[in-house]
Amino acid sequence: MNASDKVRQRVNELREQIDYHNYRYYVLDDPEVPDAEYDRLMRELEGLEAEHPDLITSDSPTQRVGATPLSAFAEVKHELPMLSLGNAFDEDEVIAFDRRARDKLGVESVEYAVEPKLDGLAISLLYEDGKLVRGATRGDGATGEDVTQNVRTIETIPLKLRGSDYPARLEVRGEVIIAKQDFERLNKAREEAGEKTFANPRNAAAGSLRQLDARLTAKRPLSFYCYGAGLVEGAELSDRHSAILDQLREWGMRTNPETRVVEGIQGCLDYYRTMQEKRDSLDYEIDGLVYKVNRRDQQEQLGFVSRAPRWAIAHKFPAQEEMTRLIDIDVQVGRTGALTPVARLEPVQVGGVTVSNATLHNQDEIERLDVRVGDTVIIRRAGDVIPQVVSVVTSKREGKLKKYHLPKTCPVCGSQTVRHEGEVVTYCTGGLFCAAQRKQALKHFASRRALDIEGLGDKLVEQLVDEDHVHDPADLFALEKEQLVQLERMADKSAQNLIDALDKSRNTTLERFIYALGIHDVGEATARSLANHFGSLAALMQADKEALMAVPDIGPIVAESILTFFKQQHNQQVIDKLIRTGVTWQNIEVKPAEELPLNGKTFVLTGTMESMSRDEAKAALQALGAKVTGSVSKKTDYVVVGADPGSKADKAESLGVAILNEAAFLDLIK
Repeated sequence: MNASDKVRQRVNELREQIDYHNYRYYVLDDPEVPDAEYDRLMRELEGLEAEHPDLITSDSPTQRVGATPLSAFAEVKHELPMLSLGNAFDEDEVIAFDRRARDKLGVESVEYAVEPKLDGLAISLLYEDGKLVRGATRGDGATGEDVTQNVRTIETIPLKLRGSDYPARLEVRGEVIIAKQDFERLNKAREEAGEKTFANPRNAAAGSLRQLDARLTAKRPLSFYCYGAGLVEGAELSDRHSAILDQLREWGMRTNPETRVVEGIQGCLDYYRTMQEKRDSLDYEIDGLVYKVNRRDQQEQLGFVSRAPRWAIAHKFPAQEEMTRLIDIDVQVGRTGALTPVARLEPVQVGGVTVSNATLHNQDEIERLDVRVGDTVIIRRAGDVIPQVVSVVTSKREGKLKKYHLPKTCPVCGSQTVRHEGEVVTYCTGGLFCAAQRKQALKHFASRRALDIEGLGDKLVEQLVDEDHVHDPADLFALEKEQLVQLERMADKSAQNLIDALDKSRNTTLERFIYALGIHDVGEATARSLANHFGSLAALMQADKEALMAVPDIGPIVAESILTFFKQQHNQQVIDKLIRTGVTWQNIEVKPAEELPLNGKTFVLTGTMESMSRDEAKAALQALGAKVTGSVSKKTDYVVVGADPGSKADKAESLGVAILNEAAFLDLIK
C-alpha cells in the first residue's frame, strides 16, 4: 500500500470513529471516550485534510461550517407536504379524537405512539445514499426555505447515516430547538454585548436557523430531535411508527427519550398527566404532547382531513405566555430589606391559572424591558415559578408613558433606600425599625453570634410579632412572664427561662452589639474590626466616611452602609431604647497604631485552624495592629499555617518567611 492509500485509509478510519463517537454522545447519550480523545481524533483528521484537500468530502465531520454567506434562501417544494396537526385543548377533545378513530377503524382500542411536542422549528432533512443533501424549513407545509448550510452546523444532525440498510432516498422530519440552559447563556452573552435578547427559546432557534451566514448559526447552541419520516424511496420502513423511530435512531438520528407506546385513550391521558408534572424539569421547552396512531395500516385507513392527518393530534398544555395590560407597579419589601417591584396586571389566564401579579425583579430589569405603567406586556408562567414580565409590546404603547424608578424612601417605614455600586438590589435602611424586616431583624439580634438569647427561636419570634408584643429589639427586654405563658407551647418554666436568658444577654460585648444591629454588609469580622478600631459605640456613630474607611478591609460601600444606618433617626431611637433597658458592654481602650504590638507586621493565613475561623484570626491580628494580605512576598513577616495548607506555605519556605503553626499563632496573639 503506497503512502497516498495509507492516508486515505486513515482519513476514512478517523471519519468512522468520529461518526461513531458522535452517535454515542448525541443519540445514545452514552459517550465512550473523554472529550480530550474526541478532540484528538478531530484534530488529526483536520490536519490530514489540510495536507490533502483532495480527500475532503461533503460528509466529513470537519465540514460543518465553511460555506460563504447566502444573499437569500432558495425555495424548496416538499415532495410530500409537511402537514400541521389538529389541536386539542382539553380532555374532552382528546376523547372525541380517539372515539372518531375507533369508530372509523371498527376497533375497541387503539395503540398510540406518544411523545412531547417540542417548541422549536420544524425542518425536513433529505438524505440520498445516506448523505445529507438538503435541509428545509416547513414553511407553509408545501414550500419551505433551503437551510442546508445551516443544518449542517448542528452537531446532533448526522451528515451521513450510520449502517447500510437505509433507503436510497430518505426524508427525516424533526424539530430544531435550543435547550433552556443554552438559551439563558445565549441571552446573557447578547445582553453583555449590548445586543437585543430573544423573547423565548423558540424565537432564538428560528432566528438562528434562518441566518444567511452559516458561521453565525454555528455559534448558536442548536440541537435536533427527529419525530418521523416523510419521503422514503428504495426501501420499506416498519409497519409501526414507534419501530420507525427505533430504526431512525439506529441510522444516527436523535429521538426523544420521553417517547412511549400506550394503549387506548386512558394511556394517552395518563401520559399527559405524567409529562405535565415532568415538564419543568426537562432540558427543553414543550408546549404539549402528540398522540399518533401507531400502526401504519391504520394511519392509511384513517387518512387526512384538509391539511391535517386524522391519525394524529396535538394535546396542548395551557399557554405559559399571554398578553395583558400593566395597571400599576407596587413595591414589596422583603425580610432583608430588599425592594422588589411587582407588576399589577389586568387578570389573565396563563398556564391554567389566573395571573394578576408578576415580578419585575429589580430596577435594572425594569430598564432592560423599558416597561411602563399602561404598557401592554407579555407574561410568562412556568410551573410553580412566580409569573414574570418577559417583554413589552411597544407597538401598542399609547401616548407618552413615564419611565418608572424605584422609590427613594421605603414604602413601609419611610426610611431612605440605597443601592450600592455594583449591586442590582435596592435596600431599605430601616433595619431595626421597618415592619417588613421586623421578624428577620429580631431573629438576627437574638442569634448565637449576636446577643445569644437562649430559647428565643424563630417560631417564638414569629409569635411575638404576630401577637403585637414586640416591634423592635428593645421591646424584648420589656416582656413579662404573664405575656409569654399565653403563647403556644410556652409553659411557666419555659417562660421564666426566657426571661432569665434575656436578662443574661443584657451584658454583652461591643462587637456582638454592633453585629446584632444587622447593618447591611457588616458581618462578625467587620463588627469586630469596628469595635477594636473605635473602642465605643459613640465614636463609631460619630465617624465620617473617611474615618470608617481607615478601618482595615472597610471600603466605600461598607462605609456607606454604616453611615446610612446610623443616620436614620429611628435606628438611633432603638439604640437609645436598648441602652435604657440595660443592654451594656465594656468599651475597648483604643491605642495609637504605633503602640499596638504587631504594628507594621504583615501576615498571610493559609489552611484551616481548629480554634477559630479565618475571619476571626484575621480580626485578631488586625486588632493588634497587623496587616493581613492574601499573597506571600519578601515583605511578608509571618505565614500562619493551619491544616491542609495551600501553596502559600511552600512559597513562604522558599522565600525564608517565618512560618507559625496554630499553637505558635495562639501564643503570639495572647
